[in-house]
Amino acid sequence: MHGSRENTEALREDVAAVLAPRGVRLSPSKTQVVHMGDGFDFLGFRNRWKRKRGTNKWYFYTFVADRPVRSVRAKIRALTHRTSQQDFASVLTRLAQIMRGWANYFRHAVAKWTFSKLDTFTWWRLVHMLRARHGWNWGQLRRHLKAASGRWVIAADGVEYFRIQGVTVCRYSYRGTKIPTPWLPVNPA
Repeated sequence: MHGSRENTEALREDVAAVLAPRGVRLSPSKTQVVHMGDGFDFLGFRNRWKRKRGTNKWYFYTFVADRPVRSVRAKIRALTHRTSQQDFASVLTRLAQIMRGWANYFRHAVAKWTFSKLDTFTWWRLVHMLRARHGWNWGQLRRHLKAASGRWVIAADGVEYFRIQGVTVCRYSYRGTKIPTPWLPVNPA
């Protein structure tokens, strides 16, 4: 934790030796040594050591990286183009499939804010798509999308818009020393 960069780079060979019997090798172009405060991206997650807000304690946080967010937004844009002639129910079904899969993958990260922003982005894309498709003004849109309960509902042929912000985020609990390690314990003599 308080070692130098040289100590960490020397440890790389030890890690490679442990991984080799398992059929895994470190790629020199992808393997880099970074400070945990700077963070690193791995499998779509942004991992970083950060101070917990309101305290002086530092924790290891896992966020959603920028690249997967840009990718899913591009998919949503492609499905919800204003002049699209696709059946609206099939658009809602495909959006639900994409967003459910994406949310289930990233629900173990600090992702509530990201889910909320993505939900707002998708909702507005669908609203603009419906306005352009039907030539509705805002009053007509409100009349068509507001339910009797006063809640806004985007639906077609029994398929309702999937709200990604409603996905429960469940962080992994700290397992610390319960994680098996391939390294032998060092006994000071």
